Amino acid sequence: MSQLDSLKYKYNKLNVLEKLIAINVIIFVLALIFKPIVPVLFRYLELPPDFYDALLQPWSIISYAFLHYGPFHLLFNMLWLYICSRIFLNLLSSKMALNIYFLGAIAGGLTFLLFYNLFPSFFSKSFFPLVGASAAVRALFIFLCAYIPNNEIKFFTFNIKIWHIGAVLIGIDVLGVFGTNGGGNLAHLGGALLGYIYAKQIVKGNDIGKGFERSADAVSSWFKPSKKSKLKTVYKDKSKVGGYTKGEFNELNKQKQIDVILDKISKSGYESLTAKEKDFLFRAGK
Repeated sequence: MSQLDSLKYKYNKLNVLEKLIAINVIIFVLALIFKPIVPVLFRYLELPPDFYDALLQPWSIISYAFLHYGPFHLLFNMLWLYICSRIFLNLLSSKMALNIYFLGAIAGGLTFLLFYNLFPSFFSKSFFPLVGASAAVRALFIFLCAYIPNNEIKFFTFNIKIWHIGAVLIGIDVLGVFGTNGGGNLAHLGGALLGYIYAKQIVKGNDIGKGFERSADAVSSWFKPSKKSKLKTVYKDKSKVGGYTKGEFNELNKQKQIDVILDKISKSGYESLTAKEKDFLFRAGK
């Protein structure tokens, strides 16, 4: 197995939030290497504080959340994202996690733009572009605080309720608005508000991220090759197994084997797999 194939295999094993961590780390490394050479390229990924400048690069309302310049900024955000992934994906779906992450980034960016343009003199000392995944990560964590407030996290030798941690973070963000990184803390609060509202609506049975999810699916479909052909002849497949065509049956059987292997990994670890099972899982991942 080549090094590239090995990396692809490891990436495919990650859950959706861990994949976001990998993407953030890759972009950080690229910025570290290429920003000194082509700084203008990365400026187009930052969210500018001026509303009209932001309108000229609308993609930056999301792209800023994947851009980190400081190693500690990246480290803390990715650590929080990893913690969220351990809790969130045991409760709810991957798609919902993505909805909250991206909507949190958008809410944080809009909050940043709103306050910077309504009160420009107040933030004149910290009038610089917004970067970092903090708002998106804060949205996920505050969602958990509102959805399972009494869930406890082990902190050194004692347990602490998750909502207590969320309350401390919000307090720090409110105080931070008056500091040198006012814009960043405003974005945190915007993401936190989105996460809180999302959780309260989920409890009521309303998924406010469904509209965003449909829009994202529609956009992604633009880049998928069309499977339609001008001339199409349909033949009736009379050979079926248990009500399924052979192709459908084989696909279901393949998925069942994957589920059995993944269940084995969750119980005994990856090293418990046989060589044949590892090879099958790798080919299935490709």
